[in-house]
Amino acid sequence: MIERSEYMNLLIGFRDKQIIKIITGIRRCGKSTLLANFQEHLLKQGVSPEQILSINFEDFENESLRNPHQLHDYIKQHLLQDKMNYLFLDEVQEVEEYQKVVDSFFIKKNVDLYLTGSNAHLLSGDLATLLSGRYVEIEMLPFSFKEYVATTGDTRELARKYTTYLTNSSFPFTTTLAGNQKLIQIYLRDIYSTVLLKDVLTRNRITDPMMMESLIRFVFDNIGSQISTKKISDAMNANYRKIDVKTVEKYLNALVHSYIIYQAKRYDIKGKEYLKTLDKYYVVDIGMRYLLLGNSAADTGHILENVIYLELLRRGYRVYIGKVNEQEVDFVAMDQTTTLYLQVAATLRDPRTLARELEPLQRISDNYPKYLLTLDEDPEVNFAGIICKNALDWLLT
Repeated sequence: MIERSEYMNLLIGFRDKQIIKIITGIRRCGKSTLLANFQEHLLKQGVSPEQILSINFEDFENESLRNPHQLHDYIKQHLLQDKMNYLFLDEVQEVEEYQKVVDSFFIKKNVDLYLTGSNAHLLSGDLATLLSGRYVEIEMLPFSFKEYVATTGDTRELARKYTTYLTNSSFPFTTTLAGNQKLIQIYLRDIYSTVLLKDVLTRNRITDPMMMESLIRFVFDNIGSQISTKKISDAMNANYRKIDVKTVEKYLNALVHSYIIYQAKRYDIKGKEYLKTLDKYYVVDIGMRYLLLGNSAADTGHILENVIYLELLRRGYRVYIGKVNEQEVDFVAMDQTTTLYLQVAATLRDPRTLARELEPLQRISDNYPKYLLTLDEDPEVNFAGIICKNALDWLLT
């Protein structure tokens, strides 16, 4: 088993702090396993089993606990009065008015609260209002390339491992299927269907699943490309799928909230301002993209860009598409202390491609780190402060 150390360390760091830990992410990305591993950690640290109460609301045995009053009574009956209680509520969005239950136990000094959810609506509306400033969100993703490589036991043949990482999927359970494409496809189809039905269509009261699937295919096919709601509407209308701009926006929001796609907004590097048009979208798992579009949809450059984007999110950055005058920088990644600028290309062997990718970075006048990431297996090169290196090596750092 691969320990998701970056997430585990956050849980350990926030343990016993008067703040709710909320773990979000797409279904099957490993949230429940993370909670189970953390509970094992607590037991090793001397916490007794009686101090741990864990409820998964997708388990049929717990269906009655989706009623907030029954849930409140059940938890209250199991709390120890003279010790810290560790309360884990898995997929808590399945509970009616879970916000009130959570708030009721948050105010108790001897309850340490951990929640998971597969839809961003968990942190909107009433919960965000009720618990404003009293929770920390830990955003979870499927396996990184580094974690995937760790499951193989060595770092040899990285290019081949990268290919299987893409085609076999980054969802943790797929690593147990020994590369069996039929089983992997069945598993991914189940995830996709569950997310589409529960987290997209039902939760957002969308009554046209065929239209939604058409939109998903369009976005999956255009990862890494600047698109607008009008462009999507026009493209789908041209294919006799009548949809207006407002509906496109509603559907995109539903997909982003389900964590199946991620939206990257644009940022004017020189003007230091956020732009409101021509966003980019990335998919949570390339294997799922292959599931819907087939292997003929292999777009090496944009797929690599997708992988780099998700990795930047894992490393805690806020990620934007950069604009320098009329040119584009693939990613501007910011955290509390620094900014990174990154260009991503499948290959830079052509001098014209290299010059084109370097130029936007050369136009940036500050001294923050600048990178060119490529699949070329060449030694690292420094172009006057711009580091050109192999993307797979960067992913393993």
